[in-house]
This record gives sequence, structure tokens and C-alpha cells, in this order.
Amino acid sequence: SGETFTVTNPYDGSLLATIGQASQADVDSAVQAAQRGQREWAAMTGMERSRILLRAVALLRERNDELAELETRNTGKPISETASVDIVTGADALEYYAGLAPAIEGSQIPLRDTRLVYTRREPLGVIGAIGAWNYPIQIACWKAAPALAAGNAIVFKPSEVTPLTALKLAEIFTEAGLPDGVFNVVQGDGRVGAMLTEHEGIAKVSFTGEVGTGDA
Repeated sequence: SGETFTVTNPYDGSLLATIGQASQADVDSAVQAAQRGQREWAAMTGMERSRILLRAVALLRERNDELAELETRNTGKPISETASVDIVTGADALEYYAGLAPAIEGSQIPLRDTRLVYTRREPLGVIGAIGAWNYPIQIACWKAAPALAAGNAIVFKPSEVTPLTALKLAEIFTEAGLPDGVFNVVQGDGRVGAMLTEHEGIAKVSFTGEVGTGDA
């Protein structure tokens, strides 16, 4: 869009980054990329998805200190908290749902006649996810974990106040082997959130925030 916003350290006001505000075209591109990637991701077996998610877990834990420092600079929280809670619990959530991915299955209902009745569990498609400022990477992991395990793709919008670790998480997912487009990040304020929630290509929205924002 050409519009940018700045990200600062709340402790001393120093500039951390200048980030481009997503336009409608950017959101459209992110959703379209997610749709393409989701088809490949959903075609994998649950075990294949699990292995990729577990590689992401290992990378998160390996880079805990680096990510915690960035989270502290962006949120202003003490390093003792971000190093022991934020990244740790985000990785734990991914590990938990990675373990469930191979177990996603339907069921068969026995009948007395010759008819066959069964259920199938299929991914919804592309999930629009909106995070909050106070636990950026933790919330991103919490939203990504169940959706990805089930074969969905995600377009994630972090808070414009604390948007940095979502980009690191996207890098980790790519390094772990997630197909292109399956975890996309769009940056910006509530206008971008509205574009995401109103997009016809979004099958479901996962939102964390205050009631007023949700109503809007």
C-alpha cells in the first residue's frame, strides 16, 4: 500500500522496525497463496504434517533465547518471562497438536441394514487469525497448532504493536518444511484485520482481543 508504521521498544522508545501496512491487494495475495499451499498441505498424511510441525518445535526450542530477547524488546516484558513462558508454551502447543495430527479420523456408524454410514474429518481451508499484543508468539503458535495439524492454512495478522516474532515464526515454519503459503503473515492495524475477516476466501476466523474490537 506504500503506508508504513513503526515498531518501538516500550522500555526506551527506541525504533525496532518500520513495517509496511498491508493493502487489500496484499491480503488477497496472502489468501490466494494460502489456498494454493493448503491443497498441498491437506494432501499430506497426518504423520507427514506431524513431522514438519515437530521440526518447527525443535527450532523454536533451539532459538528460545533469541526469540525471547526479541519478544522482550517488542513487548517490554522481562526476559525472565519471555524466556520461560512465551516461547516455551508456544512450542508446547505445537508439539501437542503435532501428536494429534496422525490421529485425526472419521467414524463408522453400524446399522442393521446394508447401508454404510460414516463421517470424514476434512480441513476447512484457509483460517484467518488475529493475534494480540501481549503474548505475540505464544498466541500465534496457539492459533497455528490446531489449524495446521488438521490440514488448514493460516493467514495471521499480529498486533501492529508487537508484530516482529510472527515473522520469525513464519521463517521457522518455512525452514521446518511447511509448504509455501501455508502460514502467511499480513501486517497492519484493524483495517487489515477487517479485510481478513471479511474476505470470501477465509473459511474461519480465530480472534484474540477485546470485545469492542471483536464487535467491530
